[in-house]
Amino acid sequence: MSIWWSLQLRREAASVPLARRLLLGTMETAGVDPDVSYDLSVALSEACANAVEHGGDGARGASSEAYRVTAYLDGEKCRIEVADAGPGFPAGAGARSRLPARPAPADAEHGRGLCLIQELADHVHFGTEPGRGGAVVSFDKILKWRKDAPLMAV
Repeated sequence: MSIWWSLQLRREAASVPLARRLLLGTMETAGVDPDVSYDLSVALSEACANAVEHGGDGARGASSEAYRVTAYLDGEKCRIEVADAGPGFPAGAGARSRLPARPAPADAEHGRGLCLIQELADHVHFGTEPGRGGAVVSFDKILKWRKDAPLMAV
């Protein structure tokens, strides 16, 4: 069985927990293992926070005031994409699944989100939205299911 949903959210901090709760509710209902659900929800929160902070470009007007989150649960895998209208990633970053390592200082309050996504997901892609510009962060994780999962992949 496949489940997917897509949201367009305003670039406001309050949108981050909304996306996270929707993902957690979907996974709980489907019967995904809670540890996997938690990892993906943290990764989604980091991707959304990145879109909220960096996803705008005043030259694009109203389109820069929103970002898009799409989640696919299909068989044994979950894929999540977060796309915004920001400046995107450096040229060539999309060809690699990992960004260059730039460790944040120990006392920094920011700068760890993309690294966290890389650690929590099985495959990560950082790119630019074709034809529109803006950043796209997509990540996949192999799902584990609870024994009583109602929508468990066969």
